[in-house]
Amino acid sequence: MSKSFKELLVWEKSMLLVEDIYTLCMSLPESEKYNMTSQIKRCVSSIPANIAEGHGKKSFKDFKNYLFISRGSSYELETFLILIERIYKIDTKQEQGKTVEIQKMISGLIKSL
Repeated sequence: MSKSFKELLVWEKSMLLVEDIYTLCMSLPESEKYNMTSQIKRCVSSIPANIAEGHGKKSFKDFKNYLFISRGSSYELETFLILIERIYKIDTKQEQGKTVEIQKMISGLIKSL
């Protein structure tokens, strides 16, 4: 295992995704501030947070479990991105593509453990 979770490319990419999603949330209506926007911010920030927390457990079994949680949050995010397109007609294809890439990276990391 790498010395620091910050050395993991999937963690770095998921941190960049958090930044992208926070920017996207600014374009959502104010009425979503405490509903969809709040939930989206929680699930996207959960992706790198669970990678970091699992890495800190120093056990492959624990790390793997946290990666599953992280991947689940990425699927939740993907669903919200699709909803944003359907409801608000805001193009989220770029964010969806980054999310799918992270899902694949997490799956690859899970398989490697």
